[in-house]
Amino acid sequence: MASPLPGPSDLDLIIGAVREAGTIARRFFEGDNKVWDKGSEGPVTEADIAVDTHLRETLCSARPAYGWLSEETEDTPARLSTTRLFIVDPIDGTRAFVKGEEAWAHSVAVVENGAPVAAAVYLPMMDKLYTATATGGARLNDTSLRVAAPDGRPQVLASRPAFEARHWPGGVPAVDRHFRTSLAYRLCLVADGSFDGMLTLRDSWEWDLAAGALIATEAGAVVSDRTGAPLRFNSKGRMTPGVVAASSAVHDDLTTRLKET
Repeated sequence: MASPLPGPSDLDLIIGAVREAGTIARRFFEGDNKVWDKGSEGPVTEADIAVDTHLRETLCSARPAYGWLSEETEDTPARLSTTRLFIVDPIDGTRAFVKGEEAWAHSVAVVENGAPVAAAVYLPMMDKLYTATATGGARLNDTSLRVAAPDGRPQVLASRPAFEARHWPGGVPAVDRHFRTSLAYRLCLVADGSFDGMLTLRDSWEWDLAAGALIATEAGAVVSDRTGAPLRFNSKGRMTPGVVAASSAVHDDLTTRLKET
């Protein structure tokens, strides 16, 4: 009897799943879409729930031994005992989605023992698919990615409050600030060389960062929390102490200024 054909790799699996998620989300984006308020956690929409259901059913049926952590699924302790799990943001940038803007993404990472090993961030309205595997490099559609070397003042993605002087004992860095809603997309924009760095100093949900962190790292960025420590995922609290992602020189400057006393 012939041996069975191997199934898809984790990366191929999540690529197929996020592309299908894009088809689902576009129907809501271009049609009716109910919106609810989660208070301090922001809005959630019918599209978030539909995409979460699709991704959970598709991915968990293909990898039943993997754990699951998603913004729109009630968390359980079961994931903490798994070696591998999916970390998912069904729609990263829901506020942009609700406003009719195109910069929202489906973000999926496979994490093994705390470290991402496969990732996909897909922006359906822009037809941008960012992918990466650990030690395998990062790509945007069919193009390999590499972080940019700063040319003049670093161009950094961050919210305005992140550059308040109280956060910078070593002095506020001389950068030009820009903003995008989706944290996953911000990380990818560093990976593709559009910006020299990104940061958020607020404690951040793991599902916002896991996929983008691998993509940025594989493109040559240095990615850490706001203290300079490596990011780790699948924690009990589901949060990281912020994130700083940038080319090496910019990352060193930012984290030194944040820590200097």
